[in-house]
Amino acid sequence: MEQEPFFELSSYHLILAIVGTIIILSRWIPRLISSRDPAAASLMILFGAAAVLIFPDIPAPPDPRDSPKLWEVVAEVTVIVALFGAGMRVDSIGPLRKWAPTLRLLIIAMPLTILAITLLGVTIGGLTVAGAVLLAAVLAPTDPVLAEEVQIAPPQEGEEHPVRFALTTEAALNDGLAFPFVYLGLIIAVQGLAVYDWGLQWLLRDVIYRIGVGALMGWAGGWLLGQVLFNLPRESRLADTGSGVIAIAGVFLCYGTTELVEGYGFIAVAVLGLSLRRIESDHGYHRHLHDFSESIEHVLTAILLTALGTALPILMMDLTWQHVVMSAIVLLVVRPVAGWVSLTGTGLQRPDRAVIAVYGVRGIGSIYYLAYAATYVELSNISDLWLIMAFTILASTILHGFTVGRAMDWINR
Repeated sequence: MEQEPFFELSSYHLILAIVGTIIILSRWIPRLISSRDPAAASLMILFGAAAVLIFPDIPAPPDPRDSPKLWEVVAEVTVIVALFGAGMRVDSIGPLRKWAPTLRLLIIAMPLTILAITLLGVTIGGLTVAGAVLLAAVLAPTDPVLAEEVQIAPPQEGEEHPVRFALTTEAALNDGLAFPFVYLGLIIAVQGLAVYDWGLQWLLRDVIYRIGVGALMGWAGGWLLGQVLFNLPRESRLADTGSGVIAIAGVFLCYGTTELVEGYGFIAVAVLGLSLRRIESDHGYHRHLHDFSESIEHVLTAILLTALGTALPILMMDLTWQHVVMSAIVLLVVRPVAGWVSLTGTGLQRPDRAVIAVYGVRGIGSIYYLAYAATYVELSNISDLWLIMAFTILASTILHGFTVGRAMDWINR
């Protein structure tokens, strides 16, 4: 029997060591400068890119342009858990007027953003109309995963500042609301611009039906899961065990069943969090469940951002000035202007309006939507879409991550 080398350099073990090092350094290095760590997201991406350049022979995740399915699945699970956690954070859903900024961001700012990005994609990016609409749908939603610094406090801690409440609830709901526009881009790619052929079906099926079913399934799922956790049986409640696995299983059940009946699962799990939070709202299980789901979210996010970083050197080889300009306009002009306009008349002070308008972080949801679209339809502009999306996420994590702490201190004062 031939003896194996004592020090065998296994690629698998090297990858584990590199990923572990990247995540630890990304969380630790910001602590040398500040007690905050929102910059960790951008560092994970940059360190992932550096690892590929330093160790060019190690296996890397598949190029998302050629193999989007793996990226779709990992991003999907990450967003599911994050949306549920965002819904769980809301201690009180009343009074109705506190939702005014959120509704304006969803109903006014989001469509304005989609329209503006579509025009940018066609004029500056040289994209097809289908590609431009899809890019707009991918970049329009803000991200519940990377926006932790601007979110409201975990359950039962209060601190629901209007700015934090607006950004948290917007991120919880606009991921699902972007889906109709993803479908719109795919429909245009397949059927063209003959709106009279598919417009009514898109409105009835992809907008009204799927949004309505998602909200209904989420609210019903939250009530049913609450009964299982808190009331059936009352004398031996599952919630008293402190196990978060059952509730996470309920999140997956709600998402899966909603998708089976053609509703939007992202909307369902966000509403599930809001609905479940209303049952036994003072019970300590809600905080335990939030912390449990947040831990899962952090693990998946770290892995996905590191993987995105490893894909950056390949993607950025084709980066052009048009891609950079488009990303800059989206982050520095489109979102701030759309957000500011939408919040007119809400009664928010100017600093609060400014922070809400500016801090629409882009992230994991964008990866999922683009991977989803690329999995099911062959797109002529797919390389450009991945380039713009990846660069926008990197720029967003750097721009927002390094400034959000001071911005939140500013509004708190």
